[in-house]
Amino acid sequence: MTKINIKDTEVSILQVDNMDYICLTDMIKAKDGEFFVTDWLRNRNTLEYIGIWEQVNNSSFNCGEFATIKSKSGLNNFKISVKEFAERTNAIGLQAKAGRYGGTYAHKDIAFEFAMWISPEFKVYLVREFQRLKEEEQKQLGWTAKRELTKLNYHIHTDAIKQNLIPLELSTIQTSIIYANEADVLNVALFGITAKQWRDANPELKGNIRDYANINELICLSNMENLNAVFINEKMSQKERLIKLNQIAIQQIKILQDVEGRKLLK
Repeated sequence: MTKINIKDTEVSILQVDNMDYICLTDMIKAKDGEFFVTDWLRNRNTLEYIGIWEQVNNSSFNCGEFATIKSKSGLNNFKISVKEFAERTNAIGLQAKAGRYGGTYAHKDIAFEFAMWISPEFKVYLVREFQRLKEEEQKQLGWTAKRELTKLNYHIHTDAIKQNLIPLELSTIQTSIIYANEADVLNVALFGITAKQWRDANPELKGNIRDYANINELICLSNMENLNAVFINEKMSQKERLIKLNQIAIQQIKILQDVEGRKLLK
């Protein structure tokens, strides 16, 4: 579950079958007066919109039962709950959930319409905050993908170390020291410090220096792992490799930042 704040109203968002559902129960707190989701659902315009949405997105939608429900809209005694509506029509756009994350949830398309019923201003802020959330999620997804790529390339890097730098007679502890030492060649070339120096400077943080790298640094690190493997296979000394990798890191980070800057200007 994720939460966003819309004009001092905290609104929950759930993922259901890889789709975003926004909590109407949270949203209605922003509406002046005492209202319920059922007050909105009994409106004929609301039902017409939901009916069209379901027909477009839900092949199991019971159009016949929906027509019966819609025919009663507008009558003073007409009222229907989200749970009853969903059960009678097989609707997927509205869901009533019990338990820890209980409340009435709607697919984002329908939730945006509900926000308009609260107020046009509320809808504008909801859409803006929702889009901001999606952009942040995409950035995080990109970071995670780059981190995983770096981990995969690490195997290429460690294999080159194993084949070229580790004598068979070394103990496990001695072997670990060589791997850590070579990892620090990349750390120093890119970040300017070793893993231990970073840990000593950031005792309150969990993980390691690479867990806090940005996307540009992860791209560069992934490239450097491959290049260092090549340099090791070519029997280049560690000092030479460090100097060369540092030069490459500076050049690549500058290029990536320039590309990022041009995107921002557009």
